[in-house]
Amino acid sequence: MFTRSGDGGDEVTTRATPRLRAVLANREFRALWFAETQSMLGDQLTIVALAILTFDRTGSPLLSAVVYSLTFLPALAGGLGLSQLADRFPRRAVLVTGSFAQAVLIGLMALPGMPMGGLFVLFVLARLANAPGNAAQNALGREVFAADDVYLRSQDLRGITNNTAMLAGLAVGGLLVTTIGTSWALAIDALTFLVAAVAVRLLVLRRPAAGDGGAPWFGAVRQVFGDERLRVLLYLSWLVGLAVIPEGLAAPLAAQLGAGEQAVGWLLAADPLGFVAGTFLLSRFVTTEHRRKLLGVLAALPLAALAAFALRPNLVFALILLALAGATGAYVITVSATFITWVPNDIRGSAGGLYRTGLRVAQGVGVGVGGLVAQALGSAHATIALAGAVGLLLAMPVAFAWRRVGGAEPQAWPS
Repeated sequence: MFTRSGDGGDEVTTRATPRLRAVLANREFRALWFAETQSMLGDQLTIVALAILTFDRTGSPLLSAVVYSLTFLPALAGGLGLSQLADRFPRRAVLVTGSFAQAVLIGLMALPGMPMGGLFVLFVLARLANAPGNAAQNALGREVFAADDVYLRSQDLRGITNNTAMLAGLAVGGLLVTTIGTSWALAIDALTFLVAAVAVRLLVLRRPAAGDGGAPWFGAVRQVFGDERLRVLLYLSWLVGLAVIPEGLAAPLAAQLGAGEQAVGWLLAADPLGFVAGTFLLSRFVTTEHRRKLLGVLAALPLAALAAFALRPNLVFALILLALAGATGAYVITVSATFITWVPNDIRGSAGGLYRTGLRVAQGVGVGVGGLVAQALGSAHATIALAGAVGLLLAMPVAFAWRRVGGAEPQAWPS
């Protein structure tokens, strides 16, 4: 079929399962994708640099953990509130302003001798500035594509590159930061945000604000939870909170497997590697329509893989199970893309912030509860298996609900 791209009217021929070249043919998406990918690579350097800098100056593991928590706590606060700016103002302007603000704030962090208190404050402000920019990017990503299937493939590409960037950060971030120094690492991250701001400003079309500046500040929350289809999509995404529990138990699991500390990195890498592979296979071989129909089944598969830890697998089997959980967990990209597609454009920024906040809270709660249960049971194997079993029980009613509402036509939203 023929679909219209969002970069000025070029037409791209796609098949039932469009190739990634159909996605990359869109100039606006290329700019958004490039800006996000190189900024994410820079962010990995900042996270590592701050952890090293904090521990070197204070010698406190607690403060190092606090710094890590700062990578997502401000995003939770900004996700529900500041993301609404992406509906009230032109989204390109919000994204450019947010990127430029982060460039300035992280650039100030790179100044030698910056006190620890100043570093924390600047980093929190940078994370807060990221919330509306991220909401604007996600909403723009839907606007630049006319066809649902090509848009879904664009989100597949984002998922692959984002997870690859995080793997690269795990693999070489520490070595690179210790080689060039923390100040230079922070300066590089600041430069990536400046490059992102310029790329978006030059290559993404200006569009008027999508929403009404006089709308209630948290009106999108009421609208989303008033639509059963969107509620079920949120429930499908929250199941990921149980699927990430093994990430918080990598160290005790490695010890229980008798594999030593070197296995911790392998256990942490198995899930994102599987996610990249699963995303590619779904994108390459399964159409948008079938992916949506199968969401309920796909959401249960990662949990089934975790439940298999009841068999007390050895290291190799455990890595395979975690990779399978990651591969089948790629369903969440379809959930996210469907949610953004079905939400009216004038609240996509706000609704997207609600979606991401719920996902992060589910992941944080899941890892925390998993740690408490592992402490009580004294077994990482049993905790992961229990998470899978409980997840399967929760996934069944959600899957039946999706089967009932997933094919429904979008309702008419009040203007």
